[in-house]
Parts: sequence; structure tokens; C-alpha cells
Amino acid sequence: MIEKMLVTPFQKFVKIESFSGILLFGATILALIWANSPLDYLYQNLWDYKLGFQTEHISLNKPLILWVNDGLMTIFFFLIGLEIKRELVIGELNSMKKAAFPFFAAIGGMLIPVGLFVLLNNNPETLDGWGIPMATDIAFSLAILNVLGKRVPLSLKVFLTAFAIVDDLGAVLVIALFYSGGIKWMLLAYAMGILAFLFTLSYWRIYSKYIFAIAGLVVWFLFLKAGIHPTIAGVLMALTIPIRQRIGVSTYTRKVSGILEDIKLSPGKKEPILSHRQIEQLDDLEEWTGLVQSPLQHLEHRLHNWVAYLVMPVFALANAGIALGADMSLDLSLVFNISVGLIVGKGIGVSLFSLGAVKLKIAAFPTGVNYKNIIGVALLAGVGFTMSIFISNLAFAGSGYSDSAKVGILAGSLIAGILGYTVLYFVSKKQNN
Repeated sequence: MIEKMLVTPFQKFVKIESFSGILLFGATILALIWANSPLDYLYQNLWDYKLGFQTEHISLNKPLILWVNDGLMTIFFFLIGLEIKRELVIGELNSMKKAAFPFFAAIGGMLIPVGLFVLLNNNPETLDGWGIPMATDIAFSLAILNVLGKRVPLSLKVFLTAFAIVDDLGAVLVIALFYSGGIKWMLLAYAMGILAFLFTLSYWRIYSKYIFAIAGLVVWFLFLKAGIHPTIAGVLMALTIPIRQRIGVSTYTRKVSGILEDIKLSPGKKEPILSHRQIEQLDDLEEWTGLVQSPLQHLEHRLHNWVAYLVMPVFALANAGIALGADMSLDLSLVFNISVGLIVGKGIGVSLFSLGAVKLKIAAFPTGVNYKNIIGVALLAGVGFTMSIFISNLAFAGSGYSDSAKVGILAGSLIAGILGYTVLYFVSKKQNN
């Protein structure tokens, strides 16, 4: 029974991420077609259109693409933060024994691609792109893994998810430390003060979605103006959300049973409306339901579909539109380095570090998983799409290398996805069907 309670939500999560991967792929293809069609000017005009406001003291006026990358993607990073906190507190990363295997896989999947990129790079102007090949796109990679169906064990999908979450945490740290500049420390201090206040409320189990939402907007704005990429505010805000329930399930069940019995015994009305007493009872039911839900779990559940089906596809549509004309100027060396980092770097890094951890008896294979499965997933980890493009926007903002970086990401992710799928298809052929 307990196993079913744990497995079923994860299977729903995999389905959401898998369909999100399909939408991402569709949005990418649409962006490429649109940017290379006679209507390409509409594509550029749309994302360059400025929106915002300006007052005597506050100015916030940005092109639409930056509202997507700095604003909409903050919701994506907020969800990542919620997932990281959940996994660290109660999930696959809440103990050394459970975290060891995906942790070492993620460390290898970050260090080796970065090292390989730096080793191959011979142009000082493109060195800032070192963080691009270290990222894994969980939606795309899970979508490919899900195509294999029952050929792969569920534990392999759990491993990929846990590994990708550690990988995301690494990417967030890299963005915060290396892709933010010109920091205004006073504004950052104000933001950290607000975050400290929210952490205190969370510790005291005090939670109001309105207070946290308003505070989140202020923190986002302060991070933006302080020179720290505002998506980091999304991650830090997520860490302030309480994970604990304010009442237990047994208390909730007892209260709800009493409310339902009261509603049942309340005198009915001939009209198709509820009595005043019944409305009060429904209000109580809603209040008790809010108390039994973990704020973190509730937010994660509410946001997951929005991020998977709207935020990420819109990001892909806004950023994947590369004009592939004959006059396009590509830095082939950068394209090659990023592709090799994603394909070879991820493949070697994830498999070498995870298998090495098993050999050293620091970690153990998940149930039903062997080294052949890990090699397949290591190749699949080279699908870096969303986070890689996001980092490339930061690394090459305003430079002529942005398109080259995106071509490298698309090429590397495509090849890594095909290789990962092929390996897993053949090594998993004799497993459950």
C-alpha cells in the first residue's frame, strides 16, 4: 500500500515531464520554422517588443524575451527550488545512502563536461560558455526514457530525476556565482533581509500565500536591480516555503468526518442552493483542507502543469528561433565544443563517477538497475536543452556567439538523445515488457 502511494505520484510526475518534453520539442521546431520563414520579421519584432513601466524612482521596461527569460523562468526556477527542498528533506536526497549514487553521477556530469569544454576551447571570447554543457533537461530526458515504456525499470526514472535535480542545483549555484555581475550589495542586503524574515515565519509554521507572494515580487525586483539574476530569487523563495503540515492527517480526518456529518444532518432547502449552515461548514472544510496540506507540496502540485505546459514551451519558442540562412556566421569551434561537452562529457562524467562510487562502495545501484542502464542514462543526460540555452543567454548576452551556442546545444542534445535511447533500447531488451 505504502509503495503504491509513493510510486503512483511519481508515475504521474513522469507523465507530466514526458508530455512537457513533447511540447518543448514542438515549440523548438515551431521557433526554427518561424525564424526561417518569410514571417521571420514578426518573430523578431514579437520578442523585441518592450513592455513595462517607468516612474520617477522605478524603471522596469524590458523586451518581451527578457520578460520570458527573467520573469516567466523565475517560476520555473521556483519549482526547481521546491523540488530540491522536497528531495533534500523527505525524498531521494534526504540521506547519504539514498543521495550518494545520483549525487556522484551529477558531480561527474558537471565536472567532466566543463573540463572538456575548457580543454577544447582556444578562443578567450567563448570561454564564458563553459557552464553550458553541464546542464541536463529533465523534461526532454524523461520524455525519451518514457518512450521506452516498461523496458526500463521505474527505479531508473527515479535515479534520472534525482540526478537531474542535483544537476539543477549545481546549475543554479553556477548562475548565482559566475553569471551575475556588478552586484549592488545594499539592494542584495534588503532582499536577504526579507528572505530571512520569511525563513523565520516558515520556522514558526506561519504561512500566508499573500505575504509570501508580495514578498517574492519584492525580492525578485531587488535581485534584478542588484545585478543577481532574478531567477535565483525564485530558488531562494522556494526554500522559504514550509514543507510541514500544520495539522496531522488523523486530526483532519476527524474534523472532516464531523463536518460531513453536520452537513448531512443540516435541514435542506427546496431551492437548489445550500443553507447558510451548510455554507459555513464548507468554509470550515476548505480551511481544514488548507491546514492539512504542506504549503510546499500544494504549490509544487499547482505549479507543475503550468511550468511543464506553458513556461518551458514559451521559453523554447522565444529562444530556439535561430535563422539558419546561408549568410549565417557560425563559430564552428564553439558549436563543436558544446556538442562534445554534452555528448562525450556527460556520457563519460555521469557513468564514470557513478560507477566509480559503486566500485569504491560509497554508493550502490538502485534496485533493478545495472551498469549498462547507467551508461544509457549518462548519454541521455547530454540532452541539456532548457538550462543550457538559459546559461548560453547569460554567457553570450549581446555577443555574436549566442546563435552558435544554441546550434551546439540543439545538435549535442539531439545526438545525445538518440544515442541514449539506442543504448537503453538494446540493453533493456530482455527486461520486463
